[in-house]
Amino acid sequence: MNRILYIDDDEGIRRLASRALARRGWDVTTADGGQVGVQIASEQRFQLVAVDHYMPGIDGLETVNRLRALDAPPSIVYVTGSEEQSVAVAALRAGASDYVVKSVGDDFFDLLDASFRTVVARAQLERQKATAEESLRVSNARLEALLSEVNHRVANSLQIVSAMVRLQASALIDPAARAALEDTQRRISAIAQVHRRLYTGGDVEQVDMREYLSALVDELAETWSTEQQPRALRLVADPIHLPTDRAVSLGVIVTELVSNACKYAYPAGSGEVRVELHREGNDVFLLAVEDDGVGMSGEISPGGTGVGTKLIRAMAQSLQTSVEYDTKHRGTRATLRAALA
Repeated sequence: MNRILYIDDDEGIRRLASRALARRGWDVTTADGGQVGVQIASEQRFQLVAVDHYMPGIDGLETVNRLRALDAPPSIVYVTGSEEQSVAVAALRAGASDYVVKSVGDDFFDLLDASFRTVVARAQLERQKATAEESLRVSNARLEALLSEVNHRVANSLQIVSAMVRLQASALIDPAARAALEDTQRRISAIAQVHRRLYTGGDVEQVDMREYLSALVDELAETWSTEQQPRALRLVADPIHLPTDRAVSLGVIVTELVSNACKYAYPAGSGEVRVELHREGNDVFLLAVEDDGVGMSGEISPGGTGVGTKLIRAMAQSLQTSVEYDTKHRGTRATLRAALA
């Protein structure tokens, strides 16, 4: 049975309310004023409290305020003999769930009963909603932790694979075979960098592309820049976040384009390679990789195996776009526009 507390300074109304509401299935406790009512509500648990407006001592609005300040505040239905809208509005603003205008006869108790049932049902739905949201929050936190662990293990596994490929390459005598394995090792590292960013960052589903590309460009600079052929790699990137799969595709494209520039743009000596990533509007980003070298004619990677060209095309297709080359640029300028999500 639902327990309610009826607070009213009128003894006759309290007796009538107790009998009438008991007949309608409510377990009724009464209090003769706001002070006593708040004390009882602090000591016992009620699903609902009915509060009269006009009472000596503390009035109905102050009683509502004190009830709402309890550790586990009950739902409140405000009861008033006044038909002024301002009283009802003040009660609802104070935290009451509903109000009923006091009148003589069973009609009043029928209205009160209907209001009680509506408020109790609404409170139950709110509790169920809060429980479901908390359960979902806990579940999401657990899934994020699991996903972070998965990314950690994937990154570690890819690093192991990358190390194995590097060892295999160092053992080869054939320069072409060794170069092919070194390219493969760089591609694996580009993907591993994504998963490393995911498990070390606060978001396990989005990659901070400025941080990711900064680390990737640093790795490529270490690989391609030597004393004999220094390569200056420059990065300018907006703070853009991309989903994991799109970050992987973009990372592979940057790796291939930068590697091509480092291999072929400056055959006679040193040179600079620039990588830019900018947001265009709210939904699109622009990637540009450029150099001031000898330029290109036809093939992206003269003398290469063509695997890099195929990878660039495949990764661009996964982003629903393509890589374009600026024929007016002094050296080689490759650009790509794609949606952020």
